[in-house]
Amino acid sequence: MPYYIAVYDINVRRVAKMLKLFRRYLTWVQRSVFEGELTEAQFRRLQHEVRRLMNPEEDVVIFYELRDVRYSRRLVLGTEQGHRDRFL
Repeated sequence: MPYYIAVYDINVRRVAKMLKLFRRYLTWVQRSVFEGELTEAQFRRLQHEVRRLMNPEEDVVIFYELRDVRYSRRLVLGTEQGHRDRFL
């Protein structure tokens, strides 16, 4: 199953809704950063919901797809803000 890292820069009027949406699908890491495994169907559904919520003239959402999380490495400096329930 692909592993995704998602980041966004959203107008303040939509931040709370976008946070709520992403937390339904991925693990919140910090502020506007999320990560986790998604099926292809879940990823398509998330993209669809993001497009409905965002204003492409003001907002940006970026997804990084890792085909195999075993070949990735994560280094954290400082205190994490999110809860790490589902990572690796």
